[in-house]
Amino acid sequence: MSELRSHRLRSHRLRSHRLTAPARSVSDAAAHMLAVQAQDFIAGRWALGVRTRGAPTLADVDAAFARGDLVRAWTMRGTLHIIPARDLGWVLSVTAPRQRQQAAGRHRDLGIDDEMVAAATSALRPALSDGGCTRAEAFARFESVGIDPSGQRGIHLLFTLTIDGLICQGPVVSADGIAREQRFVAVSEWVSESAQPDDPLAELFARYIEGHGSAGVRDFAWWSGLTLTAAREAAERAQGRVRETDAGVYAALRAPRRTVEESAAFALPAFDEYYISYADRTTVCHPGHLDAVGPGKNGMVRPTIVEYGRVSGTWSHAAATRHELPQLFDGRATTAPVASALARFARFVDG
Repeated sequence: MSELRSHRLRSHRLRSHRLTAPARSVSDAAAHMLAVQAQDFIAGRWALGVRTRGAPTLADVDAAFARGDLVRAWTMRGTLHIIPARDLGWVLSVTAPRQRQQAAGRHRDLGIDDEMVAAATSALRPALSDGGCTRAEAFARFESVGIDPSGQRGIHLLFTLTIDGLICQGPVVSADGIAREQRFVAVSEWVSESAQPDDPLAELFARYIEGHGSAGVRDFAWWSGLTLTAAREAAERAQGRVRETDAGVYAALRAPRRTVEESAAFALPAFDEYYISYADRTTVCHPGHLDAVGPGKNGMVRPTIVEYGRVSGTWSHAAATRHELPQLFDGRATTAPVASALARFARFVDG
């Protein structure tokens, strides 16, 4: 890909990702992105904060969870994402069968079958009707009916009940310092409104392109966890809702209006969608720096510094609140835009 074409692609993605065109609120940012990766809960919340105008705080995101605007669930690839509550059901209608298929071997190894899932559901039901429960409380209830939650059995049961549409993670548990946990709640009681698109598969492709484009079918297949065949079908069924800018590359019919200069620096969280949600990440990160970002052997994808749309270094969530310096790949001293980006994260956490 030529450098000019790469520059145009990065410029468009910065807007699509609401980095140079930030949303009015964290709930609006979530609706635009549809789903942001959030197995690291602080990272997932900052992914919304960095895409919101003004000075959003962690408390603003947690309040959106408390209102029921947002939930967290295993929406795709067996990975936790933050998603608008109203979109949870139809997204799982597309992605749950594939996730169930991919988890089947592991579930056989753990002895998870229909009988165990039914027992786990019955064990959780009283807690779900009484405000929900934490993961530890859910595991204790599993043990009370003879299910050993160790060896990842407990978390795979929670995963199964989630993709079956029974539970999701809702209100954030109050704690001293930064809250890192949520309560599992019943979808039927917690989610008050559910969107019903006419064609969920086409909707998923269109929403991915709106929040991540320009991008191709292979990118969508990676992000959604669907097969390449299903991804191609999704693109075909979404014709008229997206536009093809190059052969096999799609963009939204209308991009958000840019209000932040492309020269701005961004301190993006671990596993951020700007980096993680494409099959080929070299458009935004030099191939020689991919190993420094990840995923590494431990599966971790580090927080990144992005300048002019390209990853220029890495940082750490904890270090930023202590005002420690990031690691810029070219050895530069920290610039004023980078320092400002890190300070914005520190205010998000401290606010």
